[in-house]
Amino acid sequence: MTTLNDAVTRAPRSRSALAQSIGDSLVVTKRNLIRMLRIPEMIIFGMIQPVMFVVLFSYVFGGSMQIGTSTSPEVYREFLMAGIFAQTVTFATAGAGAGIADDMHKGLIDRFRSLPMARGAVLTGRTLADLVQTALTVVVLVVVALLVGWRIHEGVPKALLAFGLLLLLGYAFSWIGALIGLSVRTPEAATSGGLIWLFPVTFISNAFVDSSKLPSWLQPIAEWNPFSATVQACRELFGNPGVSPSDAWPMQHPVWASFLWSVLIIAVFRTLSVRKYRSATA
Repeated sequence: MTTLNDAVTRAPRSRSALAQSIGDSLVVTKRNLIRMLRIPEMIIFGMIQPVMFVVLFSYVFGGSMQIGTSTSPEVYREFLMAGIFAQTVTFATAGAGAGIADDMHKGLIDRFRSLPMARGAVLTGRTLADLVQTALTVVVLVVVALLVGWRIHEGVPKALLAFGLLLLLGYAFSWIGALIGLSVRTPEAATSGGLIWLFPVTFISNAFVDSSKLPSWLQPIAEWNPFSATVQACRELFGNPGVSPSDAWPMQHPVWASFLWSVLIIAVFRTLSVRKYRSATA
């Protein structure tokens, strides 16, 4: 905390509000990254779960899933990976919410609020640190995916764009986690609250099955799901097998749909989170 106090105290008063907000956010980001490095099990356990999903879905369900006219396990593995990547970046939301709730419970948020720093910097710094951890997890997951047979077929630039959309979605969902963390009283409640809504979002989608195979009343929900848009965009950019054609706009223009959904979620939930932060009490 000494480093944070010193950085804020030495901040030039003449800086613009934007410059101060960026500077304060980076200081808080550094603080959270140092904390993560000092507790390496946070990173290790965060990597184990998605690796287990890759192995289990690839080898347990791979031979029983039909993608198009193919029931080949190899085809399903390529179909699956965009969904696993997207699930991984969104499930980091629960950790973000739990971390903020833990800071609230320990009174650290009140300490931050007493400092002359930008109001949104604490939350922005936390979400950026979580984004870095998520990116590290995705790197490990890519290695595992390559080992089980996943490949990209549209070149590195498009693949990088796909990973950019994935991280943008993860960052957007982390703001939902931030709002949950500020709204509950304990880290345990934040973890539970962060996972309850994620399961329908990730499973009522095109992540693990062709959405055309879902009941007719669920298909529009899956097709307009922000999560589905990102998964479909990644499949197109990776050149992996996709779902059956759909007339829904997000499925016809998934890259734009993914980007717009993520920006909208950030705009809405960052505003709500900062407002909640200003009025929150430990």
